[in-house]
Amino acid sequence: MSRYAGLILGLMAITAGSAAAEQYKGVISDAKCGAAHADASEKAAACVKKCVGNGTDPVLVTEGKVMKLDSAGKEKVADYLGKKVVVEGSDEDGTVTITSIKEAED
Repeated sequence: MSRYAGLILGLMAITAGSAAAEQYKGVISDAKCGAAHADASEKAAACVKKCVGNGTDPVLVTEGKVMKLDSAGKEKVADYLGKKVVVEGSDEDGTVTITSIKEAED
């Protein structure tokens, strides 16, 4: 019985260290302007594309929160700059790891 208890405790420790997938709704903006582009207007999208094109990191802006993206996530959002999105992923210390992204339906 103790052998199984050790196995169960080991599995619990492994899964506890994994970040759970969450869903975030927001706008892909840039680190320079952040929440100023939360309206996802055409003007905002043009600014985001310009800033990211000039080297500013893209970010995910949710309700009142600006979240950094991991390096792979920065590539995944290239088609969504300035747009409202739904992101599946995990947050670790304010940095989102994206597992999937799609444009939000209003």
